[in-house]
Order: sequence, then C-alpha cells, then structure tokens
Amino acid sequence: MLIQAHTLLFLQQLRQHNHRDWFESHRSSYLQAKENFELFVAELIQQLATIEPEMAWLQPKDCIFRIYRDTRFSKDKTPYKTHFAASFQRGGKKVHQPGYYVHIEPDGNSFIGGGIWHPFPEDLRKIRQEIDYNLEEFERLIQDPAFKRRFGELYDEEALQRPPKGYSADHLGIDYLKMRNFVVGYEVSDAQVQTADFLKQVVGSFALMKPFIDFLSRALD
Repeated sequence: MLIQAHTLLFLQQLRQHNHRDWFESHRSSYLQAKENFELFVAELIQQLATIEPEMAWLQPKDCIFRIYRDTRFSKDKTPYKTHFAASFQRGGKKVHQPGYYVHIEPDGNSFIGGGIWHPFPEDLRKIRQEIDYNLEEFERLIQDPAFKRRFGELYDEEALQRPPKGYSADHLGIDYLKMRNFVVGYEVSDAQVQTADFLKQVVGSFALMKPFIDFLSRALD
C-alpha cells in the first residue's frame, strides 16, 4: 500500500487553511486521505505482527490518532492536526507503553520512530532502574552499528541537568539516567514516503528498534 500524493497534498492545503469552513468544504478530500492512511496502517499491522505477535490483534482504529486537536489548554487554536500519525503498542494507543510510531507530514516532516515519551513518574523510575542494573546490555543495544546507522545517538532534549535522586554524577550510565524520554527515530522525505518501498522501510526500522522496545517494556513488566 502506497501513501498517495493526494494525501500529502491534502495535508499541505490543510496547513494553509486550518479552519472548520475549509475542512468541511473539503471533507471528501479528507476522507480519501484518511482512507489511504488507514489502509497503509492496516497493512503495516499485518507485517508488524511477524515481529510483534502480541500486536496481531490491533486494528487501525486502535493505532491512528484523531485529526482533531484538543485546543482547550493551548494558545494555538487551530482545530486540526496537519499530519496523520499512528502508534503501535501491545495494549493499543490508549495504553502508555513503549511502542512504535509513524508520522506522515508534508515537506520532509514525516517521521519513523519509537520508544516511550513522557513516561509516568513510576515508569520512569523503573526504566532508570533497569538501565542501572543492565547498563552493558542497554549500551550494546543502542550502540549496535545497524541501530546507530538508522537512528543515530540516543538523545533527550528534556534530560535533567543534575543526576536523578539515588544516582551519583559519576555513574557510568548517568547520561542515560538523566533522560526523561527514551525515543529514537528519523525524518523521511516526501519522495521516500510515496515509494513502494516505504512500508518495507517502516517495518525494517521497527525490526531494528525491537530490542530497544523490548528492553523498555521489560522494565515496566
């Protein structure tokens, strides 16, 4: 299944006309783009199930995020997201677990990634403990040459400035223990998104990511 040019075009136009009147007058274009992304996600789930059998039960509705923005607590009152996105967790998108993510947005802003973003405080404590107990294993996963070529270095812009409570500044894994988010990923061009190989690229990236996801998931078990 291909991501069609009309899907990216709709999102580009929505960014320029992000208001209800335009959206409603172009609802047929939205539904066409939405269906394209749903079919892509359905096929992605089938292929993902070969490396994550626990996700075989997922349906697109369990993974795809709504296009409607929650503007209640935001200064940005535009009503619609200008991307399509889906998250793949063993418990579905409503369960805050480590998982995989695909994001379709025009002008080179598409993204393939995964991990866990803003874990609950207790879950963050468990992940730090798992890294503390199994630092060599964790470093082996994220320093794997194929993993690094695809995703680069593990980095968190929201990392703590000081060591978290219970850990010393000279801990060998202190840079990881300071992190508050554990995610990896990379951006994808519009041209790549529309190729026949894009689905294969997403699945291949998820397969490379699986040991990292497994490590995080084990910490929370």
